[in-house]
Amino acid sequence: MAVNKILVMGPSWVGDMVLAQSLFKALRQQDPDVIIDVAAPSWTLPLLERMPEVNQGIALPFKHGQLALLERIRFGRALRKAHYTQSIMLTNSLKSAILPLAAGIPQRTGFLGEQRYGLLNDIRPLDKKQLPRTVDRFVALSQPRNIEPQRPIAIRNPSLQANPEQAKAALVRLGHALPQVPVLALCPGAEYGEAKRWPVEYYAEVARAAIAQGWQVWLFGSGKDIPVTHEINRLSNMACLDLGGKTQLGEAIDLMALCTAVVSNDSGLMHVAAALDKKLIAVYGSSDPHHTPPMSSKAIIEYLGLECSPCFKRECPLGHLNCLKMISPGRVISSIGLNLTGLS
Repeated sequence: MAVNKILVMGPSWVGDMVLAQSLFKALRQQDPDVIIDVAAPSWTLPLLERMPEVNQGIALPFKHGQLALLERIRFGRALRKAHYTQSIMLTNSLKSAILPLAAGIPQRTGFLGEQRYGLLNDIRPLDKKQLPRTVDRFVALSQPRNIEPQRPIAIRNPSLQANPEQAKAALVRLGHALPQVPVLALCPGAEYGEAKRWPVEYYAEVARAAIAQGWQVWLFGSGKDIPVTHEINRLSNMACLDLGGKTQLGEAIDLMALCTAVVSNDSGLMHVAAALDKKLIAVYGSSDPHHTPPMSSKAIIEYLGLECSPCFKRECPLGHLNCLKMISPGRVISSIGLNLTGLS
């Protein structure tokens, strides 16, 4: 019997790649022998390495937004020797569908996206009411083409496998030992824009509350988040472990696995925390928790659902940012399970 070998064209965002694991799980459930390779930007590969369903991650060399037509064709042709039986598109752009065609993959599955007639030959209908969440849409593409698309689909939550030894090595490199007390992870980054960032002073108040009750507080963020994590640390009397810009994504995943609880904006690290099965307080502002919720029974969503929400803007169009500012630090502190007594 021929082996089913699938090339998934993966998303560029960290959070979407975490959600894609639900698709990989569905494919494995249908066919335990399936081989799943995922082509995606190089920065997402540490996630794929922590997904046992994935055979290998293939780093795409193209810059974001770059057509690079000839390069995509050449790259696709180089994959012909892999003899993939199907490709599944998790991106909607026309250019991303060029590679599977060039690779000679016989079944090329996806939603229509940018008028990809011919590039895809297994175009699935997208009913956004029936498939409201990103994860619903991903998993729907795992179904055979003759299955009724409106049929409810069982979705298994993402579950990343962290590497404890790499976490220990990262702490040694940073000059820290393994924690002996509970650890609170704060993820104040907002790659999309300020309208998704809970105020820095609120994060600092949560940090001070945790530290006062004997917890360690670790601040996670990319190089772009260094000013934010530094300010939270300053407002917390420099008592936090500031990891802003000091870890690669793989190390951040492994270190977060050591944490007891996580507070995060709607971000890639929020989805990482959910996939690590951590107690998670997910703070939503301009985005919609009904579209990209954390896939975990341990997640507590803090979202006000104001009349102006969700606006999906990078910056508050009304200038007040009430969707975030009206979520008080005390509310989040209580959700973590910390004591409010004596706090300002």
